[in-house]
Amino acid sequence: MVPEKIREEVQKLRDEIEYHNYRYYVLSSPVISDEEYDKLMKRLIELEEKYPELKTPDSPTQRVGESHVEGFETVEHVEPMLSLDNTYNEMDIRNFHERVKKGVGQVSYVAELKIDGVSIALRYKDGMLVQAITRGDGLRGDDVTVNVKTIRSVPLKLTEPIDLEVRGEIFMPVSFFEQFNAQREEEGLPTFANPRNATAGTLHLLDPVVVSQRKLDSFIYYIVKPQQYGLKTQWEALKFLENMRFKVNPHSKLCESVDEVIAYWKEWTQKRKELEYWIDGVVVKVNDFEKQNELGMTAKSPRWAIAFKFPAQQVRTKVLNVAYQVGRTGVITPVAEFEPVELEGTIIKRASLHNFDYVAEKDIRIGDYVLIEKAGGIIPQVSYVVTELRDGDEVPIEPPEKCPVCGRPVGKQSGEYVAYECQNPFCQAKLKRQLEVFVSRQALNIQGVGPKLISKLVDAGFVKDIADIFYLNVFMLSQINGVGPKMISNLLSEIENAKNTSLDRLIIGLGIHGVGEKTAKVLAKKYTTIDELSSARIDDLMQIEGIGEEVANSIVSYFNSDKAREIIEKLKQAGVKAESTVKEEKNVLSGLTFCVTGTLKHFSREEIKNYIESLGGHFTDNLTKKTNYLIVGDNPGSKLDKAIKFGVTTINEEEFLRMIKEKGA
Repeated sequence: MVPEKIREEVQKLRDEIEYHNYRYYVLSSPVISDEEYDKLMKRLIELEEKYPELKTPDSPTQRVGESHVEGFETVEHVEPMLSLDNTYNEMDIRNFHERVKKGVGQVSYVAELKIDGVSIALRYKDGMLVQAITRGDGLRGDDVTVNVKTIRSVPLKLTEPIDLEVRGEIFMPVSFFEQFNAQREEEGLPTFANPRNATAGTLHLLDPVVVSQRKLDSFIYYIVKPQQYGLKTQWEALKFLENMRFKVNPHSKLCESVDEVIAYWKEWTQKRKELEYWIDGVVVKVNDFEKQNELGMTAKSPRWAIAFKFPAQQVRTKVLNVAYQVGRTGVITPVAEFEPVELEGTIIKRASLHNFDYVAEKDIRIGDYVLIEKAGGIIPQVSYVVTELRDGDEVPIEPPEKCPVCGRPVGKQSGEYVAYECQNPFCQAKLKRQLEVFVSRQALNIQGVGPKLISKLVDAGFVKDIADIFYLNVFMLSQINGVGPKMISNLLSEIENAKNTSLDRLIIGLGIHGVGEKTAKVLAKKYTTIDELSSARIDDLMQIEGIGEEVANSIVSYFNSDKAREIIEKLKQAGVKAESTVKEEKNVLSGLTFCVTGTLKHFSREEIKNYIESLGGHFTDNLTKKTNYLIVGDNPGSKLDKAIKFGVTTINEEEFLRMIKEKGA
């Protein structure tokens, strides 16, 4: 029997935690500290473990349920998830308005930002989330409930015990997407073309623990059969969704005329880069539900809504060839080479094609004329193949059968997309990429050893693994073209200084698959020497927050290899010393996120980043509403205006150092 007092405490804890989830993930306005939140969650976990009969699917502790799922069941939609007609110009919007007026008379519209994410349908029974389904083909989609439950802005329990189906978009925030792609690049893996592709891949992962680490978010904007709830307009529906604690986009606008709609579109055409998520237009909806019903649907789309897309600046060019880049893990990435063309002020000659699934999806061929644009206004990519201009001489882009560098066989691996990788563990391309990571600022920080010198050292046979950097001498370096006596002296001095490093930097430099800068710092908190880490078991590693089964397996597999043991021994023999400098008691900035703008007096950007992280804080280059402090130096940039707008606390360098001193560090 569970005491009534315990039942009441459990329910109170759940209500409190979900309220604070809502404040943090939906409103971006927390009212308690991370430490206070963690205490509430810890107490709830303790009670549910002591009284397992109290565990229910809507408990906040169940957001990450099964550690692995076998696959995704296909589910039919209760009503089709139709696509929208779209347009890119004012005339078409005015024509749309005239058709609406002709059908139902004068109307008002709701203009909503068109989120560039993955459409989702959420079903609730008695107020509890029971199913989450992707759009699929519009008639049926995949049941991804176990993964959607990990998204904190999606409520597990509504404020009322009703049956309800809502629809919206799941997306990956821009700041996380950029960090995620940078980490993949660091690990030698292909990057994702855009946040939408990254989101789609994440929702179909078989491990919810990994999904929970991808920081997905949501906006909900549609109710199936809204009149059942006494709602008459889309504007009322958005307010209803807010009351149910769904995350609703705050920038939606009620427009009384088509001129207001066009003004809204023009406004966000200019402001879209300020957002923490990608948008590709504005969705215009007739506000009144009765008039929506009168207008009805075509076979493919509703007559009462249209997507008013932003005008992407595109230029046409020709795909001359495809090069293949080999990452440090051996993964091969296709890169298109174009006839040079100017796009938004820069000359574009190349663009990553990301992976071979992307090539197949777009049907890109050598010899094709393509339209390229800057995705999100930043990244050049192929947006469209002009198939009408094909003459039959175009050549399909196929994965190479042999590594373009070493000529050894290429293998196929599956995951979030199909990847191809060189099977040769001693491929020079892999070694060159590994060395670039090893000497980078985040790792051993050996200045003067850049990609060109690395390539020459490897080609000359002087460096056969990363440890050989510490065995270079005057004789070897003097044989490298372009390396003179002064440069040799500087390089050997840098190499000698690098022998005294920190454990987290060495871990980064080893290039273990799946282990980036963040994971390396976590490992250096747990283990004090490389020998301790090399003896760690999979179960031990999985107990560390943020490390899942895949990464744990990768770490253990690395240290179990003969080559890794050889490298570690060679590093020791060379005099490399790497002990952990991160201590738990120094985590005085735990739970705090810092950003910097302008030039600081006492720190470079890299130095203050490392200092903040050594004290347990988080450093970010992208200021958001969740940033705790912006450190302002001389000649600050636009981040200062953004901080004022978001209500982020601003401090100067002296105030930051005083804060550290007051916290006892």
